[in-house]
Amino acid sequence: MTTSISRVLRQTLVVMVWAMLFPPTFGAAEGLMQDNFDSQPMLRWNYFSDQVMGGVSVGRVAFLSEQGESFMHMTGEVSTENNGGFIQLRRSVAKGSVEQAAGVYAKVRGNGQQYYLHVRTSGTLLPWQYYQASFSTTDQWQLIKVPLSAFVRSGGWLSTVVKPGSIRSIGIVAYGRDHSADIQVAEIGFY
Repeated sequence: MTTSISRVLRQTLVVMVWAMLFPPTFGAAEGLMQDNFDSQPMLRWNYFSDQVMGGVSVGRVAFLSEQGESFMHMTGEVSTENNGGFIQLRRSVAKGSVEQAAGVYAKVRGNGQQYYLHVRTSGTLLPWQYYQASFSTTDQWQLIKVPLSAFVRSGGWLSTVVKPGSIRSIGIVAYGRDHSADIQVAEIGFY
């Protein structure tokens, strides 16, 4: 009997410590992908720019922490010269991990510019294919929520709607016009 009680107490203590160390986040639906940029985000996220196709946009990404909150900070100069015009931070989404998703959320702040969320699916085979939704930033943290139905396809060869089960990556993108990019994201995920 005492062995059972001590096992229950140990298990309860483990659960309590786990909950304190890894508190639940505010936006993700149960079981759906979410990322709050802690625990080595550089292993999950990849930066690239239009230089992969001859463009001249330049940028960089830093993974930072402020008052105990981790976030990514992407800055750069987006240029449409040489048929370019983007800088991006993107991560893979595990197959089947967002089948029940209705949309994407992000906690963001920035320089007042318009930015984009890009999702790629199993049907976006070419590098220039994606679905995108725009959002604007302010200098204060804000939560944005974008339903999957608001994402627009980049071309006529793609399905008109994003099928959640086919999503393979998500990106934060400064895109489409000459401008200075300065955006921070503290959390991103699916709801």
